[in-house]
Amino acid sequence: MSTFSVALSVEFSKLRRSLSLVLVAIAPTLISVFVFFNVLRGKHGLPWQMLLATSAGIWAFFMLPMSVTALTALVAHTEHGPRAWDTLRALPVPRWHIYAAKAVGVLALVLAMSALLAVLAPAAITAAAWLKPSVAPTGAPDFLAYFDLLGRIFLAGWLLVAVQLWIALRYSSFVPALAVGIGGTFFAVVASSAKIGIVLPWQIPINQLASDPDRALLALAIGTVGGGICFAAMLWRMSVREVL
Repeated sequence: MSTFSVALSVEFSKLRRSLSLVLVAIAPTLISVFVFFNVLRGKHGLPWQMLLATSAGIWAFFMLPMSVTALTALVAHTEHGPRAWDTLRALPVPRWHIYAAKAVGVLALVLAMSALLAVLAPAAITAAAWLKPSVAPTGAPDFLAYFDLLGRIFLAGWLLVAVQLWIALRYSSFVPALAVGIGGTFFAVVASSAKIGIVLPWQIPINQLASDPDRALLALAIGTVGGGICFAAMLWRMSVREVL
């Protein structure tokens, strides 16, 4: 096996033994529970498209940025906590392999959350309609469009993941990563209509629900390409400097 494959295998082994999987399950479940009760409290059925878009909006607008903030801090603390970075960086493995494995692991967990939401949200809507037939959603559900939307939100979130992971890995204290994540999410919420939102990492994902397709496409490009560039810069910079 290549050294990167080994690093990736070790990283996923650590993730399975951490609280990361609990977070992966909790975030989409909370959204689905909200959607379930929101449908149940209604007086008449709403269109499937609106209900699915609502779940995707909650995910992109608030839960995704906060989940990424907590997830990256948790993943980085796996080494920060026991002060294991010196041991890892002394191994006969290219340093960037260690950080690249971290990045792949976090992206895989975010993708897993997106996939879980894609299953739980429609199930929550269906369950609410079964309990209260009068609020059964109208129209035919376009699940392929919903999955495509969640996929674009995931790709648009790469820059967000890269920024948060870089900060979480850079500082041994979890405070800087949490402060940046909470602050970024706060400004994304209170300034949701600002033009700068198309380049703000915490606000880029919600642009996938924009009514202007050009804005959504530009945000997708910035999030994906910018995320790739940020990941590359993180791998280079973290490989040549020490953790504080």
